Amino acid sequence: MDCSFGRHKRFEIFLPNRMYSLENRVVTDGICRAEPLLPPDPARDTHQMSSTAGLVTELERIATALNAEDGSASQFSLASVAEKIAKTLSVGKDEVAIMGVSTRWRHLHFLVPEALKNVGFIPLSSNSALAARTARDSRPEIDNNFTVARHAAVFEGVKINSETPESIQKMLSAPILSEGKVIGVIQISRKGPSVASAGPDFTADDLGKILALCKPLGKLLRRITGE
Repeated sequence: MDCSFGRHKRFEIFLPNRMYSLENRVVTDGICRAEPLLPPDPARDTHQMSSTAGLVTELERIATALNAEDGSASQFSLASVAEKIAKTLSVGKDEVAIMGVSTRWRHLHFLVPEALKNVGFIPLSSNSALAARTARDSRPEIDNNFTVARHAAVFEGVKINSETPESIQKMLSAPILSEGKVIGVIQISRKGPSVASAGPDFTADDLGKILALCKPLGKLLRRITGE
């Protein structure tokens, strides 16, 4: 596998299954990076793993309560879940998007952020939308140079929380499954005027956290969307 980037050194991370390459993007189970990995920080890593595990447990509890029509889940809010995911991944709450799949209309529709709910849909057949490809291929991707990739930018221009829209510089995209079927997509982004100002690259660890969260998210979305 060739992950070379001109004069940059090559860094590869292998996850258990197979590995794919698309220029300097991470595709499914492999990551090619043009920057060295951050040095290990046991305290940071332990805290982040603990936070993710705690959130997974909480989402599982909510999903169980919803399925049982337990009154304790009556205050459930997908927006609040997105905020907790944002905190776990150290991104802004407007940098977490969760979309549902409409099998009837063959498109993705935004569930969060709220500001994007009525803006429009993403056809599953789209060749320019990363979310559509994620849903079609049922395969996660990390793109740490998102601005140079061909993508649908219409949603980036929407103001969220009355803030001036910023370009998405880095993106992590993963399918949300229920009973082996893709019913949604979660995307975590880093925004800013430039790649350098947007923050650190997404890593295999970040992908692992999101994939861990996708299982309970699948149960929640199944209940919410009815798909």
